[in-house]
Amino acid sequence: MSVKVGMKQSNNVKIAITGGIGSGKSSVSDIVANCGYKVLSCDKIYSELLSQGVFNSALTDAFGNILLKDGSLDRKKLSAIVFSDSSALKKLNEITHPCIIQTALGAMNKIGLNFCEVPLLFENGFERFFDVVIVILRGANERITAITKRDGINEEEAKKRIKQQFDYDNSGFARYYVLHNYGDLADLKSKTLEILEKIEKKYFQKK
Repeated sequence: MSVKVGMKQSNNVKIAITGGIGSGKSSVSDIVANCGYKVLSCDKIYSELLSQGVFNSALTDAFGNILLKDGSLDRKKLSAIVFSDSSALKKLNEITHPCIIQTALGAMNKIGLNFCEVPLLFENGFERFFDVVIVILRGANERITAITKRDGINEEEAKKRIKQQFDYDNSGFARYYVLHNYGDLADLKSKTLEILEKIEKKYFQKK
């Protein structure tokens, strides 16, 4: 794709790629990255902050002994706690997400289109920090299959994780770009490029 050729960048535009767990956010992010754009990931930022021990003290205070013998965080144990208790998940988000989004926004400082994959955008009200939001919607069965395959968990656990999150199926997204991930990878790529072209035309001016 070469829509950027012969065009002049005029803005710093922050774009969030979001959707429910198992919706295909990472696949869309990869497609955007293959078009030459840098795409940040809040999950990767979270992992980096965890590896640095940034949250360890606050997390152990909140959830008890969730560290491994080497002092690193036992992520599986933490996941089991928060995905079985909505109040625990809310507490985790309150501890970690402000720092994650602050780190992401600080890195999205270049002129042009700046992308970031943000899993829990609407749950935290972070959509207000972005100029553009791309929302990925996908059928429940496809999401469950994707989650069980990716995380090695059973169907019941996958359903539990979906239920804990924002209700994408019954929410309106008229203000945003909506991508329906109901086909194969080729279909997803076609739809992603179509949305990307619309964004580029809106924020880029021809020389």
